[in-house]
Amino acid sequence: MADPTQILHALILGIVEGITEFLPISSTGHLILAGQLLGFNDERAKVFMIAIQFAAILAVVWEYRARLSHVATTLHRDPASRRLAVNLLAGVLPAAVLGFLLYKEIKGYLFNPLVVASALVIGGLLILWAERRQHAVSAETLDDIGWRRALGIGFAQALAMIPGTSRSGATIIGGLFLGLSRKAAAEFSFFLAIPTMFAATSYDLYKNWHLFDAGDIPLFAIGGVTAFASALVAVRTLIKFVSRHDYTVFAWYRIVFGMVVLLTAYTGLVDWSAPAAH
Repeated sequence: MADPTQILHALILGIVEGITEFLPISSTGHLILAGQLLGFNDERAKVFMIAIQFAAILAVVWEYRARLSHVATTLHRDPASRRLAVNLLAGVLPAAVLGFLLYKEIKGYLFNPLVVASALVIGGLLILWAERRQHAVSAETLDDIGWRRALGIGFAQALAMIPGTSRSGATIIGGLFLGLSRKAAAEFSFFLAIPTMFAATSYDLYKNWHLFDAGDIPLFAIGGVTAFASALVAVRTLIKFVSRHDYTVFAWYRIVFGMVVLLTAYTGLVDWSAPAAH
């Protein structure tokens, strides 16, 4: 039976994953930082992170179940369904290829708090730049996106292999640069998350299968349910938010948060390099 401290950690990390996965603020970055602060970033933590990320994906599948079901059942006769399927394939391709080629280097060298903090700041500055430039919308809805645009967004998504960059942030800002409306960019980011994250999570699962322990299932369940529920709230909230606002607030959040991490590391207030307690 998991002790109360482990249960609390599972709840906290589940909420962090769910809230940050689909907002342009980097879920991986927040999980690395939260895991470091909680002393939960060892080999066992890797498996837990895979489990709660999978739960967050399911929240998007549930939220868009009607559209996904329509695409699956009308693929053979509906041009809009075929176009979305082709766009998702084009969008996932760059990250799939680069992720497969660079998996070991990314996991080995980039998964640390200082890389995360730097990427948060740089990503925040890019969002500010994207929002302050003239934004000419030429794709108002998902149905207006062609495969070339989708491929371009896919290359933007590939930048998110750097922890702290944010997969949703990269795809949304890439979409804005390519003429998508804020709502279309957010929705395409959500849809693109499904094959991308399923592939990444499955590959992580394959690489770390030996770390799974049946005794950890209760913790996975607690973290997974929490991640699912909070991700569902985050997705619905973001769509409503971008209908009336831009992404500037997320940019400033990233910059301030990243600077706090860098400042505490520089002053020695927090030892971000300290290994987790086992």
